[in-house]
This record gives sequence, C-alpha cells and structure tokens, in this order.
Amino acid sequence: MALKVELKPGERILIGDSVISNGDQRTRFLVEGTAPILRERDIMTADRADTPAKRIYLAVQLMYIGGDPSRQHEVYFALMQDIVQAAPSAWRHIADINNQILTGDLYKALKSAKKLIEYEQELLTHATRGQSLRNGGPADRKSA
Repeated sequence: MALKVELKPGERILIGDSVISNGDQRTRFLVEGTAPILRERDIMTADRADTPAKRIYLAVQLMYIGGDPSRQHEVYFALMQDIVQAAPSAWRHIADINNQILTGDLYKALKSAKKLIEYEQELLTHATRGQSLRNGGPADRKSA
C-alpha cells in the first residue's frame, strides 16, 4: 500500500537516507516501499534532544532510520531506566515504546515516544506550578 504525502511549500521530508525538499508550491506524491519516512517536523536533532524523553525519541528515531535497531538498544535502555527511576509514572509510556520496538514497528514506537514527550512536559508544568505555589508565587493566586 502506498503512502500519500503532501508537502507544504519549502517543507522537507526524509525518505530512507535521502532528504527531499519541496519547492515553492504544495506537492502531493505517493511513496511505495518500506523505506523509513519522517517529515521535517518529526525529526529530532541532537541539539533539540534536551530532555530525557526527547533523548529517548532520538534513540528510537535512530533505530527507525538507521537500518540496524540493535545499534541503539544499549543507549535506549539506559535512557529508559533513567526516566523510569526519575518518574515511575512514565512507565506506561515506556512500556508502549518497548512493545512497539519488540514487535519491530519502529514508526509506532516514535509515535509513542511523542506521547512520552507530551507526558514529560505535563510533569514539568505541574512541578513548576507546584513550586510557584509553595514559594507564594503569583502564578495561581487569586487577587483579593
């Protein structure tokens, strides 16, 4: 089954080990085959991987596009242990990622890793708001 891809003007996409850059008009095409495909907005760079969940996403991304997932397993499992120790409640997301990796569906593992990033952001937001309240910060106080 072919994958229908629509690119906005100037958008880029990774197909296999090639980057395709769109021109100045919207483009639609079909991709047939099994090469890994990532839109530019879904690509995590090492510079942007500045949280534990983003580093996990990067490791899974490298498994997906690298051709040999086992090369990233050691890094992935170390990152996985770190995040579960720091935030045990993240385990359900990690379990989803692990299951996708074990079944060889690395694209779905990437989607699950995105959910982990969202969950991590929720935890950080709650921690920041809680800290603000403990310190008497104005963030959530009602005006008298």
